[in-house]
Parts: sequence; structure tokens; C-alpha cells
Amino acid sequence: MAGFRQCAAVDVDIAMVPHPSVTLFVDLSDGDGLVRDAHGRRACGSTVAGLVPGALRLGGRAAGRIACLQIRLSPVWAAAVFGASADLSGTVVSWEDVWGRDAGRTEERLRAAASWDERFTIAADALGRRMSARPPLDPEVAAAWRLMRTGRGRVRVDELANELGWSRKRLWSRFRSQIGLTPKQAARLVRFDHAAHLLAAGEAAARVAAAGGYADQAHLHREVKAFTGATSTAVAAAPWLAIDDVAWPASFADPTPSRGERHGGPSTGIVGGGGRIRGR
Repeated sequence: MAGFRQCAAVDVDIAMVPHPSVTLFVDLSDGDGLVRDAHGRRACGSTVAGLVPGALRLGGRAAGRIACLQIRLSPVWAAAVFGASADLSGTVVSWEDVWGRDAGRTEERLRAAASWDERFTIAADALGRRMSARPPLDPEVAAAWRLMRTGRGRVRVDELANELGWSRKRLWSRFRSQIGLTPKQAARLVRFDHAAHLLAAGEAAARVAAAGGYADQAHLHREVKAFTGATSTAVAAAPWLAIDDVAWPASFADPTPSRGERHGGPSTGIVGGGGRIRGR
């Protein structure tokens, strides 16, 4: 989880780059707050974006300030928090729709908190209560997801099924019903995420294609286009990825907080809260 805050009176408009997680954006803004635009529909307030949510943009006008608590949950944990991840894949919905009336009460507590650390604690407690109230995914499905993440998407479904002691058909059916994507689609998403971050780090597309296991550079470009609707060059400069080094460091250790705020990239207009930023 990470906190972001924009205090200057500027327009914020960021296109979301798909990520192998279900993402909760808790709107803590003054005034009109966050505006989401997905599938041609605009709405305000706290939002949950499922896996591969389509052309999602988040933004707003900082009349007073824009503030947001962003929480990324693997689909394994998302199923425990929100219910089956399959119900969220490809969608963008209001937080209250999937959390219930307690969403409003939790948001009020987060707004009233005096620091980001306090907000992180409140959010972690709320998530913990939800997780304890729902049955977990099949252990084999959770293990399949972990293997995909560990292998950065470069896994064969047949080998994955053999590793788990399931048939390919059973793995496909159970994984799709609980995660929301087929094993092949999920592996593609994980592999794309790795490639997108290499592009954002300045690696040449040819090197990224080779490192990511793509057949060639053209194959990489097709996958980027399929997931984002944009070119590899555009994704490499995407503000959404530019903030990842701040919000989601490779190390799980808490970075030392600064007195002020952390910038999330020159074109985002969004800065991270001065408190600690928790890893994935």
C-alpha cells in the first residue's frame, strides 16, 4: 500500500498500466476528488480495479487537494478480501459495491487519521478482518499463481498442471473460476508486467523481448498494444510506471521517509505521502 497526495492546483490525469493485482484506490481527497474513466463511463470516489481493467484513467482537479491510498492485492488475497477474483476481472467498480456499507465507515476513519502510518494501520486491520471471514482459494490455485509470479510468466500450462498433480483441464477450470483469468492469460499478464517495468527502466525493446521470453521485438510490441492500447515507447514513459520505484520498491524494507513528500515522476503531478510506503 502507498499514499499519494497532490496539493498544487493542477489537473491530474493518469492512464493505468495493467498490473498482476487487484487494486483498491481509497479516495481521501477534498472537493470533487478522484475521477475514474473506464469503458467510456466516468464516476467519482473510491474504486476497485480488477485484473486487466481496460482503458482505466484516474484523475481529478486539485481544488483543495487530491489524496489517495492505493492498495495492491494479489488475486489470491483479493479473493479473500472481496470474494472471487473472477467477479472483478476486467471491471472497475466502486469500493462500496464490493465491500458493503463498512466501506464508508472505513473511509471516514482513514480521512480522520493524522498520518500515513496511521492510515496504513487502519487499512491493514480492515483487510485482516475481511480475510479472516472468507475461505481461501484452492491451495493448488494459489500455488499456481505463485509459480507464475516466480517465473515471471514464463511457464507452460502443461508443466504447471503436472507440478500441481492436476489435469490441464482441471487447472484451467479452477484457476479461471477463482482468479478470473485462464492460466495462459494470467501468465501473459505477469510476463507483460515484467517487460513493462524493464521498458520503464530504460532497457531497449530488443533486450526486453529477449529477457521476457518473447519470440522477437514485434511479439513484444503486440503484447504491449494488447494490454495497454499504446506503443512500447509510450508505456516506457507512462507516469503509472514512473511512480512504481517509489510506491513499490524491489526491497520490502520500509524506505526512510523524508520530511516532505516524494515525487512520483515529472508528469504525474502526484507525490507520495511523507510516511512509510509498504511493499507489495
